[in-house]
Amino acid sequence: MWYWLFKFVLMGPILRLIGRPKVEGLENIPASGPAILASNHLAVVDSFYLPLMVPRRIYFLAKSEYFTGTGLKGGFQRWFFSSSGQIPIDRSGADAAAGALLSARRMLDKGELMGMYPEGTRSPDGRLFKGKTGLARIAMETGVPVIPVAMIGTDDLNPPGTTIPRLARITVKVGKPLDFSRFDGMTGNRFIERAVTDEIMYELMQLSGQQYVDVYAASLKDKKPSASDEDDRPENPAA
Repeated sequence: MWYWLFKFVLMGPILRLIGRPKVEGLENIPASGPAILASNHLAVVDSFYLPLMVPRRIYFLAKSEYFTGTGLKGGFQRWFFSSSGQIPIDRSGADAAAGALLSARRMLDKGELMGMYPEGTRSPDGRLFKGKTGLARIAMETGVPVIPVAMIGTDDLNPPGTTIPRLARITVKVGKPLDFSRFDGMTGNRFIERAVTDEIMYELMQLSGQQYVDVYAASLKDKKPSASDEDDRPENPAA
């Protein structure tokens, strides 16, 4: 109930006023059944504008710290993220990535839409960065279609490091579903998973018009060498 109240009453009208959003290619999202919406990630508000413009409910993965706070603030935060379709994942320990993938698979098995950011974190400078292979792994294991989605203009409304939104014009571009059934039986092959991930990123580059950079966004933020795919730690979609 709270998800729809947020969308249509509490937050939706305000988001529409300040972002003047429009959506293209909405017909590419199935009316029912599981699918993964693979989106670029420019700003915190990506996780609000994408659900706003898609009729179906979308679920995202969020770090478990958002659900374990104490006191009034912790309670409000837990309620807000739960109500807005966020699924808690534990990002600590060696099994963090596996736990996140399992959570995503459970929702897909129920026929839901999963929103995922293959870059793993927000772009630090507006460019499109190398994708991590977790999304490809899920797509190959479940056989669900991957639908590329380009968020455009959200970083104008919510630039990195800012909390007060600015007036902007946001566009959500939905591409045609990608079918990776030709790779049936190849799950676990890191070269195939990389090929699938790169195909998704290419479609996002075409949709968004962003410049592509073949390094992980997190490596620029941390100023460290980029991690290998085996060390992927799923980021909170609203990070």
